Amino acid sequence: MKTENKRNFLIRRFLKEYLDLRRSKEDEQVTVEYIRNGVEFKGTNLWILIFATLIASLGLNVNSTAVIIGAMLISPLMGPTMGIGLSIGLNDFELMKRSLKSYAVTTLFSVVAATLYFLFTPLDEVQSELLARTSPTIYDVLIALIGGLAGIVALATKEKGNVIPGAAIATALMPPLCTAGFGLATGNLLYFLGAFYLYFINSVFISLATYIGVRVMHFERKQFVDKERERMVKRYIVWITIATMCPAVYLTYNIVRETLYQTSANRFITQELQFPDSQILNRDISYDKHEIRVVLVGKEIPESQIAEARSRMGEYNLDETKLVVFQGVGNSSAVDISNIKSMVMEDFYHNSERQLTVQKAELDSLRQALNDFSGSQVNMRMGQEMKVLFPMVKTISISKSLQLEVDSVRMDTVTFAIIGCTHEPSKQEKDKMFNWLKARTGTSKVHLIVE
Repeated sequence: MKTENKRNFLIRRFLKEYLDLRRSKEDEQVTVEYIRNGVEFKGTNLWILIFATLIASLGLNVNSTAVIIGAMLISPLMGPTMGIGLSIGLNDFELMKRSLKSYAVTTLFSVVAATLYFLFTPLDEVQSELLARTSPTIYDVLIALIGGLAGIVALATKEKGNVIPGAAIATALMPPLCTAGFGLATGNLLYFLGAFYLYFINSVFISLATYIGVRVMHFERKQFVDKERERMVKRYIVWITIATMCPAVYLTYNIVRETLYQTSANRFITQELQFPDSQILNRDISYDKHEIRVVLVGKEIPESQIAEARSRMGEYNLDETKLVVFQGVGNSSAVDISNIKSMVMEDFYHNSERQLTVQKAELDSLRQALNDFSGSQVNMRMGQEMKVLFPMVKTISISKSLQLEVDSVRMDTVTFAIIGCTHEPSKQEKDKMFNWLKARTGTSKVHLIVE
């Protein structure tokens, strides 16, 4: 018993020593004031937000991940979202009102700025970065929650480091708002609703993470002299929290169900619809319709094998799902031509990009080798240095050549330097010239020829 108690004591001591959040905790008032200041959106802050929105919209438009990340680093959008979580944790109704107002203002300005950009931009193709922000998954929820926790913990500690900008990038509030603006500008309601859905879910879970962090780190709650007012404030906060969380919980539940369904459907296709002489050309999984559509090319699969695969759908929790299998591409309704075209173009783009990279590297290498062997490494600076060090020199020619040792049949590269002089230099001058050439060409195998 004593041994067990001692072991438990050591484990608790170890965990406290390494995981105690209060070890490097910032002064509580400093943290609270920092978040409060980030809540206010007027003047400079609002203009920075507009510029960040335009940068993110441009990044989504040209499919540039680097530009989108840059916009998320600039964007101050996390301020009001964390302010909502902080206000719930501190029972601060005034802060909650300010945070909700700023949240509404930032959302409105961001969507309007993105909509105006996409209305006037000449680039109207739907890129993959845009499509990625139209349908939230369970991973987006987890990223928002964990990123929000990292953000509040970093704000509450003295050694903040680069966690806060990292959390801003991970939680990704800005790109969904820009995608919502794209949906409005193009009249695509599904894009707008899907992107706004993702933005709302991210916001709620960042606020929830902030609330959890504030309570875990035991921030002091706001005290009221008037107990009746305190009860009223608590009621308001509870009702606002419930009004926000209920739709978020419902939407998250649907996201979890859809994610599990997609995972099961993909596992079923991978394990049950793989045939030796046939290949899956296209797959379409619809959670709303509970339907899986698969296009196969190659040797035709007997209906009996497909029926056998259908009979095993219950093992993947797909009892109510309809499986539709198309074989060949003769039936135009079976194949989503735009989808196939997109897949082919994407493969072509990636293969071309890889090939161009390899060719560029080979070309640079060949160009460097050509420069070495053609003597183009002789430049004006070398000529000026040579003139100062050796006034008798009139011309200089440097090039590389291959030298074969006949006895050993060994090939080597040798640098030849041909120097034209007004008169024959002395041995000391030749030695000095030889050492200078070795240093300037970066090789020890230099053959000096003086004319």
